[in-house]
Amino acid sequence: MAAVRVLLFFLLLLLPPLSFSLSEYEALIKLKQSFTRADRLSSWLPDSSPCSAKWVGIICFNGTVTGLHLTGLDISGTIDIEALNALHGLRTISLVNNSFSGPIPDFHRVGALKSLLLTGNQFSGEIPKDFFTHITSLKKFWISYNQFNGTIPESVTQLSHLIELHLEHNHFSGPIPPMKIPTLKQLDLSNNKLEGEIPESLSIFSVDSFKGNEGLCGKPLDKVCIGNNKTNNNTNTNTNVPNEVPPEEKSSNFVVVVVLGIAALVFIAFAFFTCKQSSEEEDHFGMLGGREKVPDSVSVVEVHVPSSTSHRSNSRASETSRKGSSRKGSTHGKNGMSDLVMLNDDRGAFGLQDLMKAAAEVLGNGGLGSAYKAVMATGLSVVVKRLREMNRLQREGFDAEMRRFGRLRHRNILTPLAYHFRREEKLLVSEYIPKGSLLYVLHGDRGISHAELNWPIRLKIIQGMARGMGFLHTEFSSYELPHGNLKSSNVLLGDDYEPLLSDYGFHPLINTPNAVQSMFAYKSPEFTQYQEVSPKSDVYCLGIVILEILTGKFPSQYLSNGKGGIDVVQWVLTSMYERREDELIDPELLSYTNSRNQILQLLRIGAACTESNSEQRLDMREAIRRIEEEKGVEEAIFCELARSFKTRESFEDQFW
Repeated sequence: MAAVRVLLFFLLLLLPPLSFSLSEYEALIKLKQSFTRADRLSSWLPDSSPCSAKWVGIICFNGTVTGLHLTGLDISGTIDIEALNALHGLRTISLVNNSFSGPIPDFHRVGALKSLLLTGNQFSGEIPKDFFTHITSLKKFWISYNQFNGTIPESVTQLSHLIELHLEHNHFSGPIPPMKIPTLKQLDLSNNKLEGEIPESLSIFSVDSFKGNEGLCGKPLDKVCIGNNKTNNNTNTNTNVPNEVPPEEKSSNFVVVVVLGIAALVFIAFAFFTCKQSSEEEDHFGMLGGREKVPDSVSVVEVHVPSSTSHRSNSRASETSRKGSSRKGSTHGKNGMSDLVMLNDDRGAFGLQDLMKAAAEVLGNGGLGSAYKAVMATGLSVVVKRLREMNRLQREGFDAEMRRFGRLRHRNILTPLAYHFRREEKLLVSEYIPKGSLLYVLHGDRGISHAELNWPIRLKIIQGMARGMGFLHTEFSSYELPHGNLKSSNVLLGDDYEPLLSDYGFHPLINTPNAVQSMFAYKSPEFTQYQEVSPKSDVYCLGIVILEILTGKFPSQYLSNGKGGIDVVQWVLTSMYERREDELIDPELLSYTNSRNQILQLLRIGAACTESNSEQRLDMREAIRRIEEEKGVEEAIFCELARSFKTRESFEDQFW
């Protein structure tokens, strides 16, 4: 009998882990408690179901938690692996763009994961050699933009189902493991410290997959590996011999290097000047181009022609035109090479040599690239934007997309003038708009420019944006993101405050991890929670700009770290719920008492565009209809504007 009791006692010691295993609800609450800034998970409430209550970032299938997508929430802390292990149906984890740090957690202990996305954190240290041995079900593995070091574990070769591998922008060193994975479609090992010969099985990938690793050699790079030094190219500078580069490519590279050198010199001079400026606003705004003050993380591109009148008339005359052209590039370079491909010669043809001779001015640096202004000898002012990370398409595909842009004609769309293609980077040339972006006018200088943004002008900007977005959603109806990067820095204002949309249609050109980093549509709730984007993500972006225009507040949604600005969506929803709508209106607009109802109606439209549930959000067509059909909008615009003109003729000349 005593022996039986002893046996039962030991059995009871073994039973509790089984009897008291965590439920999905308990596991997620336990996980939440391990995070800092857990307030970002306010929808994870006690006594509610993760699936039926639609907890933020929780993906379910048939009532079982299958995905944890906590993207861009600026959370950090530890990651409770035991809690994750209790989610037996968990297949995808995304912690993209947060603030986690330290060694990589033991994710290999978590069930049969198919997708592990950790891009944009501060993880560091080496990845254990056997990390992938117990996680062979992985199809997607993203750890780019972290601080990992050491060698890439050999166990990565065991991922027989792997489709996407992104390790770029870390500190990995040593050779690349001999990966022979037939399913692998996306590979990026760029900007590390890798060395040695690229495995033959990986030579099918583009140069961009390996750039930024000085010690690598072999195809597809223009470095051959010599003798017995194939695995250690840093020990002898003579071990790598560049292949002969065609004369035309040498000339092209030389010209571009000179242009970029000019930009670098201007930038150095500019940086020296701005270092002397007052640091009072530097925590939130930086001087760009000696004029525009914008948050550091916001892309700035300004574009236009000296004569806004001619631009307006040309745009209006050809608004529905689709003629475009397939013009050959300018031949200003040596050997008659095609240095720039002209897309739109309404402002005349020019070449890379013309840009080299132009006076240059740095405008800024953003997620998609850096930009500088060039004033050519003809008097034409252009913006040259260096596009980074646009390596999804080869030359022919890129050319087709650029020429499609060049055929666009709409009064609210900025049509590019020319482009230059290189494997390492691309240049896009557009017209320069002196007045600058909506971001600058709203926030950059609370002076004369901002005072000019009266209510009729703001209505005009909103309506123009809506029309431009409607045009893009028609022209690029097959695109997942017809615009993809709509924000106030990409809404340029002509002399008559007619808005021009820029930086549109880039989504097919950028690999997904880079798009996540640089495109504003990827900050929409559906991507943050469910890793999905759609044309309704553009609607969300439009709603943010509408709320920004009406409140005069800088949205924290633009910032990657969530520090600075104001959460305009939450503020608007809370104030409307508490019937404090008047607190939302920019004080500059309070004098327009007759337009109060119109302002509030547009606030409601902006709120409907930023609805967190994309299924309940307005689609673009309905958003445009509501903006265009708002009663009294046109009458208010013309009545208010007419007061500032002495004659009816002068008013009509300016705005018709």
